[in-house]
Amino acid sequence: MKISTAGIEFIKKFEGLRLQAYLCPAGVWTIGYGSTQISSRSVTPKDVISNEMAEILLKNDLMRFEKLVSERISVTLNQNQFDALVSHSFNTGGSDTLFELINESASNVLIRNWIETRYTTAKGILLQGLVKRRKEESALYFND
Repeated sequence: MKISTAGIEFIKKFEGLRLQAYLCPAGVWTIGYGSTQISSRSVTPKDVISNEMAEILLKNDLMRFEKLVSERISVTLNQNQFDALVSHSFNTGGSDTLFELINESASNVLIRNWIETRYTTAKGILLQGLVKRRKEESALYFND
């Protein structure tokens, strides 16, 4: 499965576009639409990219997370569910617990609660942007 155009726009909305390297709230050098790597190396404070390079980096990152979700989920997903899980994994690196809940057909209440209440902090600080993102990922996941 591949992320949809709407799924890509969802990620872009939350990541924003920065052409100069910046420290994300977790203290990781980041660039473009949330990329932490450029050509297999970590982003450095002096990195600057073009809009075109930001799109290339995003495409490469998305392929990695599409693969992760496809390999880890053993149940059938609809497009919105796949997009939500790729977004979540793109932002968090992926969650074994979330994948297990979905594969084990946990209740919708449990899955929704898990998505909405985990990975909402950076360095122990609750970030409202992450709270909002998790709620919207959850809404997307449950919107068939």
